[in-house]
Amino acid sequence: MVRYLIEEGERATDALGELVERTEDHVVVRTRRGTERVPLAQVLLAKPVPPPPPRRSRGPGTG
Repeated sequence: MVRYLIEEGERATDALGELVERTEDHVVVRTRRGTERVPLAQVLLAKPVPPPPPRRSRGPGTG
């Protein structure tokens, strides 16, 4: 997960996914919606996040 600034530093948002690249000036995160390239100058923090739990299948009688 990488939290970074948007809207000229007025707000922050998260790129939740796998960090696939880090260079001197940017990081690349592979998210569910695609790949996000984030300039390091906008990164506020980054931390590992465990993968989501597996989806539970709906059994008989569960709505």
